[in-house]
Amino acid sequence: MDTVSPHMLGLTAGNLSLFAGKDDNGRGARVPALRRLLRMASRRRWVLIGGLAAGILFGILVTLLMTPHYSSTVRLQISREAARVVDIDSVDRDTSIGDQEFYQTQYGLLQTKVLAERVARELGLVDDPAFFAMFGRDDLFDGPRSEQMRNSNREKRTEIAGRILLGHVGVAPVRGSSLVDVTAMTPDPLLSQRIAEAWGQNFIERTIERRFEASSYARDFLERRLEQLRQKLEQSERAAVGYASRQGIITLPSPANEAGQGTTGGRSLITDDLTALNAALATATAERIQAQSRLGDARRPDASSEALGNDAIAQLRQKRAEAAAEYAKLMVQFEPGYPPARALESQVAALDAAIGREENRVRTSLQQTYRSAVAREQALLSRVNGLKGSLTDLRNRSIQYNIFQRDADTNRELYSALLQRYKEIGVAGGIEKNNVAVVDPAKLPDRPSKPNLFVNLILSMLAGGVLGIAGAAVLEQIDEGIADPADLEEKLGLPLLGTVPRVKSDDPLDALQDPKSLLLEAYLAVQANLELSTAHGTPRSLAVTSTRAKEGKSTTTVALAQSLARARRKVVLIDADMRSPSVHTAFGLTNDFGVSNVLAGSDDLDRGLHPSGREGLTIMTAGPQPPNAGDLLTGERLPMLIERLQQSFDHVIVDSPPVIGLADAPLVAAAVDSVIFVVEARSIQAGMVRIALGRLQAAQVNLLGAILTKFEARRAHLGYGYDYGYGR
Repeated sequence: MDTVSPHMLGLTAGNLSLFAGKDDNGRGARVPALRRLLRMASRRRWVLIGGLAAGILFGILVTLLMTPHYSSTVRLQISREAARVVDIDSVDRDTSIGDQEFYQTQYGLLQTKVLAERVARELGLVDDPAFFAMFGRDDLFDGPRSEQMRNSNREKRTEIAGRILLGHVGVAPVRGSSLVDVTAMTPDPLLSQRIAEAWGQNFIERTIERRFEASSYARDFLERRLEQLRQKLEQSERAAVGYASRQGIITLPSPANEAGQGTTGGRSLITDDLTALNAALATATAERIQAQSRLGDARRPDASSEALGNDAIAQLRQKRAEAAAEYAKLMVQFEPGYPPARALESQVAALDAAIGREENRVRTSLQQTYRSAVAREQALLSRVNGLKGSLTDLRNRSIQYNIFQRDADTNRELYSALLQRYKEIGVAGGIEKNNVAVVDPAKLPDRPSKPNLFVNLILSMLAGGVLGIAGAAVLEQIDEGIADPADLEEKLGLPLLGTVPRVKSDDPLDALQDPKSLLLEAYLAVQANLELSTAHGTPRSLAVTSTRAKEGKSTTTVALAQSLARARRKVVLIDADMRSPSVHTAFGLTNDFGVSNVLAGSDDLDRGLHPSGREGLTIMTAGPQPPNAGDLLTGERLPMLIERLQQSFDHVIVDSPPVIGLADAPLVAAAVDSVIFVVEARSIQAGMVRIALGRLQAAQVNLLGAILTKFEARRAHLGYGYDYGYGR
């Protein structure tokens, strides 16, 4: 076998990976999506480039035709809670303070139709024809002037002006803060500034008005409610007073009532009398107990505390003690009958009598005090018991009165609370500060912000790229052509045995004679793949066919036969295309006797075999053209011919007729061990090839793979390296 170049070995390894990538159904491995996209992009690159170019041109044209717009921005600060001047809660409390919903609500309020119409009226845009003409609505001022100024027409213009402003005003919150930018964009820079300023100012005024309207509504509601409660309070108080008058219930105000805190729990006269008498009874009882104790003490035989504490008795006892002392002193010197002694004795007796009388007087006084205390206690107790009965009766009669009184007190409390709230709302509604403020005022723009050529080019390029990709995808779906080797697997499910380049020579058979030609190298690579296609190497009998004529089928047959012959194999090449024979022409042989004669019944097989002039290669020409080649191929003559030739040759290579339009190819393919299918690049549709393959599969032939002929690597997708040569 001739030496194979390194480039051919690389191609063989690539083809082996295709054989190794077969799926369970025997078809070629599925090409990854990314590779398919890259191949499509390379194949349809001019469509993609055209889409990008069209997008760029469109972007430039649109930028040049667009009207310049100027933008002016006012920055607002929206606080979560307004600064509080007084410690009084307002009616419209922010229930979502601290929540994101609060700010989302404020952003929504900045884009309301009411605010837009208010700005339009304030700036006088409703009656400005130039404003409507600027935005293509000058039709609103058609007709007589009197008709233009009618209220109905003005309301319509106000609504349209509001929609125009909403379409040209944007709200953009500053992330992570309470700031928000309101941007107005119009063709007039001064108008943009005026709209932005008016938008921010009117939003602030509208916020204050909403707060005031909420307070005003609350005041109106409270006024109506206060009037209702006042009437109800008067009715309940009249009912309480009338019932007390009829029942003779007289109550005195308690300290809380006197301070203006209600009347429930007022004191009655009986209660006051009972309280006073009960206190007096307690005092009288204490006095009686004290008098009884003193009286008991005075009745003791020994000296009582009352006697000891009496000054007169104490003086008498002092004098008696002095007299007794003098008497005792005289008794030491004299007899009891001594006159001074008898005088002192008489004095002591007189003093004892005086002390006894004084003690009796004290005891009598205590008895009188005790009796007086008992009498007073009994009188007070009797009076208290009488007042208790009266109080019980009063309480029975006061049950309904207390009901009336509680109703009046409840109405009074409600009235007082609502009155206080009414006063607070009036104060808070007038002095509460707004929570929206202008941080950066709107400025007059000095250059247009729209159109932006760079942004327009980027967007147009993206749009053009998308259109180019869509167009390329559509063309890929429509295009059924076999453009490169990968299509054989993706569209036909056939393993790739090799690719054969297109040669510049008119006769490709001449290129096969050059040992260094690209065509010869390609077929050597195919032969190498055939050696690895089965466990026994290249099949002994092999047919080469194609979908239609002129796809390089005969050239492939001759090239494979010559390659096997150069590998020291005995090869016979049979031209089975009896309708359009061409092998005899390639080798300069006559076509007088050949396959048609043998199939017609001739047994002279040696007569049909011709030497090719190349070692190891024998040719059997097609022979005279029969009336119906299909009849000759039917039957056992062709399999017997191939079997007889296999006894003398290592390989039998058959140049089969094309499949489409003829019944010959399936008959020839069924008679050999394996079939090679030839497909011309960029020439035939995949649908037609699939039809041809379907006919072969119906004949249950062994299809080894496909060879892509007339392939031009420079027109194929990038990245596969199906080119040939040594780099020269």
